[in-house]
Amino acid sequence: MAQGLPRAVLAPPSAVAGRLVEGFRSGALPVALLGALRHLLLGYGLAVLVGVPLGFLMGRSRKAADALDPLVSAIYAIPPVAFVPFLVIWFGLFYPARVALVFLMCIFEILITVSAGVRDVEPRFVDVGRSFGARRAALLAKVVFPAALPFLFTALRIGLVRATNAMITAELFFAAVNLGGLMKDSASRFDTAGLLAVIVLLSGFGLAAQETLKAAEARVLPWHGAR
Repeated sequence: MAQGLPRAVLAPPSAVAGRLVEGFRSGALPVALLGALRHLLLGYGLAVLVGVPLGFLMGRSRKAADALDPLVSAIYAIPPVAFVPFLVIWFGLFYPARVALVFLMCIFEILITVSAGVRDVEPRFVDVGRSFGARRAALLAKVVFPAALPFLFTALRIGLVRATNAMITAELFFAAVNLGGLMKDSASRFDTAGLLAVIVLLSGFGLAAQETLKAAEARVLPWHGAR
């Protein structure tokens, strides 16, 4: 069925593969991907630095959870793209705005998943730690943190998927640069092969990133993957 469509509507796989090879030979795709990774890594890193400690706080403190849960739920219900006009006003159209959008699009998944994991730690584990004389800091470091690691890795994986989505969204909504610039340029020329080449590259990057985190999880938590 797709074979009967014009190339401007849906390019065949051979054309997409050709554009991928051409993009890598010219260096356009690797350079664009590296440029996009700059704001992805910074925004994602900031989300991890904020979301993980805050998730632990909300998971272990009833007062913190009662105070922050309504706020988190209210902001999480708003589509992140709704904040784009504010980000343009606050940060402009360039790198800081892209970092801010990546941060906004992955912080809540990380925060909610980590807090749920910390809250799900078996109370008997904590009781055993206390019976051995472990105080609060030791309980967090030696009992709660190891028990919550599966949820932490899940949060990192979900957050990375959202950060990848935010990376290309930011480059399409703000100043068109890097991969977003290539996509807009291809769209303006009705070059679906070029568009699909960028999409395939994004899919490959997302798959590689997820598999890397899975491999790290398997090394850190061999007992968790061998159920």
